[in-house]
Amino acid sequence: MNHPLKIALAAMALFAIFVGTAAAEGTFEGRKKCYNCHKGEGESWDKTLHAKAMESLKPTRGKKKDEAMVKAKLDPKKDYTKDKDCVGCHVTGWGKEGGYMVEEPEKFVTGVGCESCHGAGSDYRKIHRKAGEAFEKSKKETPRESLAEAGQEFEFVEKCSACHLNYEGSPWKGAKKPYTPFTPTVDKKYSFDFEKYVRDDKAMHAHFKLAGTFTGPPTPKFHDEFQKNAKPPVKVDKAEEE
Repeated sequence: MNHPLKIALAAMALFAIFVGTAAAEGTFEGRKKCYNCHKGEGESWDKTLHAKAMESLKPTRGKKKDEAMVKAKLDPKKDYTKDKDCVGCHVTGWGKEGGYMVEEPEKFVTGVGCESCHGAGSDYRKIHRKAGEAFEKSKKETPRESLAEAGQEFEFVEKCSACHLNYEGSPWKGAKKPYTPFTPTVDKKYSFDFEKYVRDDKAMHAHFKLAGTFTGPPTPKFHDEFQKNAKPPVKVDKAEEE
């Protein structure tokens, strides 16, 4: 094989890799589309601290949060909702296609929502819908791997650490600027234990029984534990679906 042809083939291979990666990342669509099928999870999430994450950046955050701001050497009278060093950990899809933008804040990507953990949903949500329809019609199961290939995340610890452990001197190796000022040295309550907080109903949505549409790996390591104690599914009104 001649040299120019080798270079051309290599370039094509790299292009295919980059295109494939971009497709897998998808576009952020906002939690409303997730709620169309996951109504119970959505209603539960609306009551969590993650849902209200942007509130803590407003100057009307309340006395306790103001005290926390002072401890972290921040101005409790300042509105941080447009501060680009702060907003990223209080919204969904910051800096990504379809994600939250300070210039054009969009309701359904405000707060740390579904896609903050599960990944941008434009591609895998289509698989959810088609697989759900097939299961409802004939109980046909779909390999869960197809969701992972379309960009759905099944391991969340790194995503959580990117905000909760992103400070100087952090035990998390991925820490980088801009750092969070809320560290365990400011207050011990800012210590982050993923195994503990992934089970905290003040931070996470409640879990509901899944129909069995998807089978096989990958699954989060706590999947079976949560499903064992899950609530009955909340019926979705067909009129609410797209």
